[in-house]
Amino acid sequence: MRLLPVLFVLCVTLGFVGCSENDPGEVAGKTAKQYYDYLLEGKYEAWVDGHYHSDTISNEYREQLIVNAKMFMLQQNREHEGIREVRVSNSKADTAHHTANVFMVFVYGDSTNEETLVPMVEHKGLWYMR
Repeated sequence: MRLLPVLFVLCVTLGFVGCSENDPGEVAGKTAKQYYDYLLEGKYEAWVDGHYHSDTISNEYREQLIVNAKMFMLQQNREHEGIREVRVSNSKADTAHHTANVFMVFVYGDSTNEETLVPMVEHKGLWYMR
């Protein structure tokens, strides 16, 4: 069941890669946004699966990461009336090292914004959050 979100991201990524005008930074940005959309939708398992090497962690640690994601969202609801939207503001890939830096903007329910950096790593053709 853990593979469904990753397979979905693989299909999305392959769709982006198939278009010659999409650079790796853009693909990494769209993939990072998809992972954050999972978080906003309450799909915490898919959020955790979007992290690099999530398939090698113990079930106990995986459950802790899921609980942490839920707590993060509760905190955002308390402090900012939730996260209304996540946007990619910029992304840049280092193709030699198979990494990318994706800058995302959180648009909060209290009408404030925050930009954050999401480091990404490409492994076997898929982008994961680091």
